[in-house]
Amino acid sequence: MLTIADSVEKIINDSPYLEEALRSGLINLSSLARHIQTEVEGRTKKTVKTGAIIMALKRLSSSIKKKNTQLTELFSNLGDMTVRSNLVEYTFANSDSLIDKQRHLYHSLQDSKEIFFNVSTGVYETTVIISKRAEKELQKVFKDEKLNSRFDNLSSITIMLPPDNVTIPGIYYTILKFLAWRNINLIEAFSTANEMTLFFTEENIEKAFAVLKGIKSEIRQ
Repeated sequence: MLTIADSVEKIINDSPYLEEALRSGLINLSSLARHIQTEVEGRTKKTVKTGAIIMALKRLSSSIKKKNTQLTELFSNLGDMTVRSNLVEYTFANSDSLIDKQRHLYHSLQDSKEIFFNVSTGVYETTVIISKRAEKELQKVFKDEKLNSRFDNLSSITIMLPPDNVTIPGIYYTILKFLAWRNINLIEAFSTANEMTLFFTEENIEKAFAVLKGIKSEIRQ
């Protein structure tokens, strides 16, 4: 059986808009408590007073604001953002020969330093994102592999993250949240320990760049 605090936290976490309103202090706690009272009682399986819910909301609000302080500091220290255009994405079904094909393509392009080449391998399929100018070489090397999908006219934004990003929860969520609020569709995302690369259609790249640049100021509000 869930406690009142656990139930309130679960309800707020399930609604990004409520969490954001609570973080920003834009919502009346008494009104919110009455609004979620029935759901809290359903989760805890007992009658719950509004005052108890308000207390849980106050504690949760403090926790959210503390987390936001950490995120504000991190986003204030974001590194440079690199934009690339004229990219194409191919996704192939995994096979016994696919790794050798990747190695072959890598060696054929290793002297072309300006070529973007990124591979992400999943359980059942592998995605290759490459500069448009190298597409014919990719098609030649992978011609016998099963193609699952292809996206053309892509651009990417690579964000350099501070080294301590792995210890702070909510970084990726915050970035994706701001993009979703602006109705910007994300095609693909790759990451390493200190880099995050997001892929968009070329028609969305300028808007996406503006949103990502604006996170630093918006998250302080």
